[in-house]
Amino acid sequence: MPSQSSDTQDLTVVTAAALIIGDEILSGRIREKNAGHLAAVVTAIGIDLKEIRIVGDDEAAIIEAVNALRARYTYVFTSGGIGPTHDDITADAVAKAFGLPCDHDPAAMKLLGDFYAGRGIEFTASRKRMARMPEGAAHIDNPVSVAPGFVVGNVHVMAGVPAVFQAMLDSVVPTLRTGRVLLSRSVHCPFGEGTIGEPLAKLQDAWPDIAIGSYPKHDSGKFWTEIVLRGSDEARIEEAQAAVAELVAELQTPAGAP
Repeated sequence: MPSQSSDTQDLTVVTAAALIIGDEILSGRIREKNAGHLAAVVTAIGIDLKEIRIVGDDEAAIIEAVNALRARYTYVFTSGGIGPTHDDITADAVAKAFGLPCDHDPAAMKLLGDFYAGRGIEFTASRKRMARMPEGAAHIDNPVSVAPGFVVGNVHVMAGVPAVFQAMLDSVVPTLRTGRVLLSRSVHCPFGEGTIGEPLAKLQDAWPDIAIGSYPKHDSGKFWTEIVLRGSDEARIEEAQAAVAELVAELQTPAGAP
């Protein structure tokens, strides 16, 4: 992933949503992998991923989701539905969401035409579908299989194949406005959530600017909890981490012990 220079970051909150498109995801035929990768990448550069939606290959559902998410967040990233088959309808749906015509993009047609010609493969009508995008959209580079994604407004439309999605996201990252970078610290707790839930809630009230999450774990017949703290101020997150560690130590100390 391309690195971000420090002068591109500021203290503003930059938000994002993921829109995963495809009947095959909802049916369980394909396991969704792109949302998790997107979350890790954008969080690392200071963009808060606020929502993940999954919709099927339904034009009305895609239009509704695109319009709702693009109005609510700084960026929207879609995955799936821009291939060569009849059910790849994302380009048309996104175009309709923006009120734009959707047609074969000349630059994309040349890119794909040259690609297939160089391999002695026929540039069929189905393959030409991958060059369709909303009028005026900018390309997202695809170094894996050439067929580009596209950007229109604040919506980035990318492939569903994980390797291609990841490569496209790498192309997109340098163009994004970044905000506060979230830091993360963790504390191991040998108790389950039932034991730490109430005192941890009180600590969260005392540290409202630090997100404190508890994640139950099970290993070798034992239950324990990983407590994860996230925030943008290093000093504050370290203070909160010390408070959580102190809480865990107190819970481990038998009643009446010094």
